[in-house]
Amino acid sequence: MEPILNNFKAAFSQGNGYAMANCLMPAAPKDDAGLLYGFYRSTNHFSVQSDIRSFLTYDSRGLFVSKQESGLWVDVFVAYWKAIGDILHAEEASNQTKGPGADWNKVYESWKDMLNALLRGYTNSTFPAWSIPCLYVAAKYLRIFAIKADEQTEKTKGAVTFSQGLSDDLVSSVEKNEKLEDATRQINRIYGICSNDRAPMEESRKWGLYYFTNLMFKCHFKLNSINLSKTILKSLTASAGDMPPLHAFPKSHQVAFLYYTGVISFLEENYEKAEENLTKAKQLCHKDARKNQELIMTYLIPCHLLTTHTLPTMALLGPYPRLQQLFLPLAVCIKKGDLAGFDAALAASEREFVKRRIFLSMERGREIALRNLFRKVFLAGGYEPPKEGETGTNRVRRTRIPLNEFTAAMRLSLKLRSEDELSRDEVECMLANLIYKDNLRGYIARDAGMIVLSKKGAFPGTGV
Repeated sequence: MEPILNNFKAAFSQGNGYAMANCLMPAAPKDDAGLLYGFYRSTNHFSVQSDIRSFLTYDSRGLFVSKQESGLWVDVFVAYWKAIGDILHAEEASNQTKGPGADWNKVYESWKDMLNALLRGYTNSTFPAWSIPCLYVAAKYLRIFAIKADEQTEKTKGAVTFSQGLSDDLVSSVEKNEKLEDATRQINRIYGICSNDRAPMEESRKWGLYYFTNLMFKCHFKLNSINLSKTILKSLTASAGDMPPLHAFPKSHQVAFLYYTGVISFLEENYEKAEENLTKAKQLCHKDARKNQELIMTYLIPCHLLTTHTLPTMALLGPYPRLQQLFLPLAVCIKKGDLAGFDAALAASEREFVKRRIFLSMERGREIALRNLFRKVFLAGGYEPPKEGETGTNRVRRTRIPLNEFTAAMRLSLKLRSEDELSRDEVECMLANLIYKDNLRGYIARDAGMIVLSKKGAFPGTGV
């Protein structure tokens, strides 16, 4: 017990909130794997309250903190001690091949009790604002334990459903994400406590707002309830006048917030805004945070594709093997105008694209591949024959191209067999869509069976 409580007292004396938060971690440090075991075994259920109170309330100089505050911290560490016991038992059960298995639901409830003990100290403003990192740790692991508890419940539900046969209604009331939904409500309570703080900014709990906002974003994305995140954004916007600017917060808070707001904009098909936020997140992200950079680029690459028709290069994707596997085959096919190859590459990565919610955006890359294919037809079409009396030095490319040439190019690109049909109406429809979206400039002369292209910039953004 002494190592953890001594570290806590030292951190409290120094006013170091992050060091205090380390004393409430549910995982032992790498350099002291037995720390939590020693803490839990140093006392028992009968004497834990008195042991922690006697150690925490006084030091060599007498009273360590006020009785009111020390009483609240005692409650926190008693709840923490009980939660550590449940966590250790759950981890031991997880490592055993036989037995009842880990009880992560019990872990979640005991950790929630610890969080509520902490909240009591902040609700009545007894705990100082600089100690808010303690809530960071409590809220972060509440979400983690909630996910584990829900996964355990789902496995138990599946086992019961299989064994009960027709009695499936016995488990039909079990919610798939019951604990995670409850954890989201608890984190929302913390957010409310921080946002309603009226203390001067130097002593305000509002410095924790973006951390808890990001944590709620994580919960909403896991629950597939992204619309709830928009409510949080509206709340932040409404209280912006009473808060420091985003750049004043820790970079880790900024990066996470910009990433999630960028993804939300992406899902709303506001690609310009998404690109702006994701680009800022990429610039602020630590150079060694490779996983975070990969997550940001997962959405930034489709944004570039749709806003500027920029394809990812091998140099860009070099450090990210997973992104190479996802995006390089598509990029190669788009550049070549290979429609059949594009469809095959899209189908191969469909599961991952759907999981990341970027499938529909990547599917739009087919229009760019089609544009590039028609551009090749235009370039291969040659030049207008010189008029009488003119030399061939001033020739210009022909701009009246038969629709049959585009149809033939599409048949080759799609690798259609001779008996497969590709109607003229389908080709006209594709060309019309490209013209409407300004990927192609010109008009279709249906009676003549021609497409008349602009003499200047027929394919915007390509230099042709």
